[in-house]
Formats: sequence, C-alpha cells, structure tokens
Amino acid sequence: MFSPAEYNRYNRQIILPEIGPAGQQKLKEARVLMIGAGGLGCPVLQYLTAAGVGTIGIADYDVVSESNLHRQILYTSEEVGQLKAEVAARKLAQQNPFVQFVVHREGINVQNALELVQGYDVVIDGTDNFATRYLVNDACAIQKKSLVFGSIFKFEGQVTVFHYQNGPSYRCLFPEPPSRHEVPNCAEIGVLGVLPGVIGTIQATEAIKIICGIGEVLSGRLFMLNTLTMETSAINFRRTSQADVTKLEPDYEAFCSPPATTATAAEIEEISADELKDLLDEEANVQLLDVRELYEYEQYNLNGVLLPLSELEQHLDKVEPEKTVVVHCQTGNRSRQAIQILQKHFPYTTFYSLAGGIERYPY
Repeated sequence: MFSPAEYNRYNRQIILPEIGPAGQQKLKEARVLMIGAGGLGCPVLQYLTAAGVGTIGIADYDVVSESNLHRQILYTSEEVGQLKAEVAARKLAQQNPFVQFVVHREGINVQNALELVQGYDVVIDGTDNFATRYLVNDACAIQKKSLVFGSIFKFEGQVTVFHYQNGPSYRCLFPEPPSRHEVPNCAEIGVLGVLPGVIGTIQATEAIKIICGIGEVLSGRLFMLNTLTMETSAINFRRTSQADVTKLEPDYEAFCSPPATTATAAEIEEISADELKDLLDEEANVQLLDVRELYEYEQYNLNGVLLPLSELEQHLDKVEPEKTVVVHCQTGNRSRQAIQILQKHFPYTTFYSLAGGIERYPY
C-alpha cells in the first residue's frame, strides 16, 4: 500500500483516526484539478502536494509577473516571465516525489473544459473572473464533479463547495453575472498578500475532506472571512433549478458582458493605447484625466490631470469640457465608471475610456 518512505512522510496524518491508512490511500488514488496557479492556487497546490494527493493537474496559461510575488508564494523574481503551471509543477515535484503532476498549459476554455474536468475527481477553482467561474461551474455540473470554490477581495475571502452530492451550484448562489465593467480586480483595488494563503488553505482542507469522506463539507454554505476584524460568518443557500446545466455557453465572455441597459453605459466609447499615443504625438486638443489614486499616479502616469474616481464630483472644475477628454485608470474599469458620471455633467463633451487602462499604454 505505502512504501516505508511514504508511510514516514504521512505518518502524522495517518495516525488521525478520521483519516487512517484507508483515508491516506484515498488521497493517493485521488486526482485533483487546480484551475489557476495564482494567489489561491499556490497554497492549495502546496498543501495538497504535502498531503499526498496522488495526481494533481495544474491548469493555467499565465506567466509569473512582478506584481504576483507578494501573494503567489511559489514563485521568485528569477521566474518572472515563466509559465506559472510549469514552475509550480517543477517546484512541487521537489516537495513531494510521490505525487504526479499534469500541466495544462492552455488553462481551461470552452473547447477543452468538459474533457479536462472529466479526468479528475475534484476540481478547485482559483480563478479571478466571472467568465471562467461560470465555465468551470458548468463543466463540473455536466460532469458531476465536486467543485471547491474560493474568492478574495481586498481583505475579505469566501469559500464554498458546489455540486457535492447533488448540492447547490455557483449559479444557485449567483444566478446572473455582473458586467465585467462593474467588477474590480486585484490590479484595480489591491489584495492583502496573506489573504489568498488563508482562503487557499481552507480550500485545500475542503478538498481533503471530500476525498477522504470526513467532516462536514461546506456544501450549501458560503464561508466568509474578514481579515481586518477576524470576523467569520456563513450564509446558507439551496440548490435551485439554476444548477441544472446541460450544456456550456458558447461564449462566457459575452455571457458575462450583457448588453448595456442604459443609453449612458452604451454610449461610452473606448480608445486604444496606440490611438491615444498618436493623438498625443499630433498634439491634438486632448485632456488626459487620470482617475486612479494618488499613490498609483506617483508610481507612473501619463502626465494627465489626477482626479480620483472617489473625488470626481467634488472637483469637476478640473475637467476641460471644450476638449476631447480621455479618461484612464489602471485597467479600464474605473474610467468607464467615471465617464458615466461625467456625461451627466458635460453632455456635449466627447469622452473616451482608455481600453485596457494605463497598463496597455506603450511607453
């Protein structure tokens, strides 16, 4: 069953009556798919590797960036630019030689989701966008796989389990997706570095409980943690007809970006980074309006007027309505929100949102 080396490695876990040799054998035979090798994926992968899960799949197409390093603790500065899934698999293999790793460099998408999920017993979602979360949920619903979900937001985190023993799904909790422009991401709002470590560890715990058949799984309960106050809470939710998914959406990005419901939202126009650069090179009659915060502006900027979104309506005198106004932020979300406000005050001014934000600007 176990080699002497394996038994010594897992001894402190095996002697737990709730796990024992039988539970450890279940872990050894289990196949777990980790979708996303970022902030949540790093602690999940490290602890499942240490616990002795026999086969771990890592699905992630992204590369390591400098801004990842404060929270994605598997990676170092020397690995910036390298594929996360490959770096993670290489390091984890050194952590535990008894675990097999399968790298899915293309990540998960509509074309491969069903086949990818089918090859595993438990799926863990460590993604950070609604389109992929709905895709993962739907694939797990169709293939009847338990899905351990986690999310982080600034100082707060959530964990729950979907599709466990015919339990509720992600769609039961979130029947309708918000528009991608309404949802800030880590680049926009930031995240406490240790938070994904806490939430990811809880996700790994739920996966072990599911595999070993022990404890009370977080199915139908959304666990929430606020690290600023260290308060925890949980809400119960039930399975609804939303869980009865029979096929994947053809385009999850489109599904999570429904048509604008107001004329103001629909009329927001975007300008690409290259187009903006051309305008500035031509010295066109353009005002740059930066709606990020001061600390972001001080790091790097386009020499535009700083007018944080949080202070926008208090300083409308900074806007030059006779010019074409290009509003920009870090990734494009706040600039669109700002334009919705500005259009109400300056209905005859032409506003553009910098598509993709200042990150896309070719310095």
